[in-house]
Amino acid sequence: MLELFKEIFIGVIYFGSADGLRALIMFAIAGLLIYLAIAKDYEPALLLPIGFGAILANLPPTIDGVSAVLGLEHEPGFLRVLFDAGIATELFPILIFIAVGAMIDFTPLLKNPFMIFFGAAAQFGIFITFLLTLVLLPLMGITGDEALKMAAAVGIIGAADGPTTIYVANHFNLKDYMGPISVAAYSYMSLVPIIQPPVIRALTTRKERLIRMDYTEEKVSRTVRILFPIVITVIAGVIVPMSVPLVGSLMFGNLIRECGVLEKLSKSAQNELSSLVTILLGLTIGSTMVADKFIQWETAAIMLLGLFAFVFDTAGGVLFAKLLNLFLKKKVNPMIGAAGISAFPMSARVVQRMAKAEDPTNFILMPAISANVAGQLGSIVAGGLVIGLISMLIR
Repeated sequence: MLELFKEIFIGVIYFGSADGLRALIMFAIAGLLIYLAIAKDYEPALLLPIGFGAILANLPPTIDGVSAVLGLEHEPGFLRVLFDAGIATELFPILIFIAVGAMIDFTPLLKNPFMIFFGAAAQFGIFITFLLTLVLLPLMGITGDEALKMAAAVGIIGAADGPTTIYVANHFNLKDYMGPISVAAYSYMSLVPIIQPPVIRALTTRKERLIRMDYTEEKVSRTVRILFPIVITVIAGVIVPMSVPLVGSLMFGNLIRECGVLEKLSKSAQNELSSLVTILLGLTIGSTMVADKFIQWETAAIMLLGLFAFVFDTAGGVLFAKLLNLFLKKKVNPMIGAAGISAFPMSARVVQRMAKAEDPTNFILMPAISANVAGQLGSIVAGGLVIGLISMLIR
């Protein structure tokens, strides 16, 4: 009984301290994430576990002065165990990509390979934000190799690809910034329907948004669908070796889907594996949102720069499409370029919704899906390129 009163007393005293006030701010942030997940349906499978994980990570310390769920380095709590097992080892991003690969149908892209260029162009914001972050970080006292690593992780937020963002941040051992980087990545993913339309409207005319695009109903052979993930893995391994863990897991998941003899495994990857890893990943990300590391100026900078990257990735895809239209006889709808980010299939749906708002008979969903799945590949390759480049610079 005495121990119980001690714990209660510690909790009361804790929330009256400066650390406790910061923890209350984190509770408010966690509550906002949970609210967005439940009330607004913004990526609920991720934002809800992230929010709840943040609550767990900021509970008052126990009698020995540590968090029960995080624990000590030599005696970790369950959230630290999850972090060490799933994030530090890069296991969770790999498993997530196996599940994503099993969900993705690359057939629209195989019917129109030209769309792969939009998946590349929509990564423009990553590199612009990387350079901008390098300029700004010294103002916050972050210089040298640490600045290069931070700039790489912040730039990748623009790809709207949470697992790749986590993979890059963890590769460079940015544990203290994992919380804001991950939250920024997944928050902006969930806000695709809010962020993208204003950017697209600002860069296109109504005439451009009314452009129709053809889509062939021609079938893609099973052989091609099976060879595609194998060939892509080999090409990625030769051109961008650092992208292989993510590209390989994505393509392996897709091969399970397309081979036609592993239907049970394919469904398991799409459902059970995806759901389980998403829950664990969300809780683990939330556990990195500890008040003393999250409530700082660097967090605000990361959130703003991440938004900048996201906007410029969208703009890059749209402007690339407009540039191509200067030379193409059969014009493409510039909104397709915005679907080149990795937020699959939300971005494609946003583009179709905008096209339908201008003309209810204009159906450009399938070309948008083509660009969207290309963006899934493009973001991973961009992540590999960034890791390879920064690794060479810091040697």
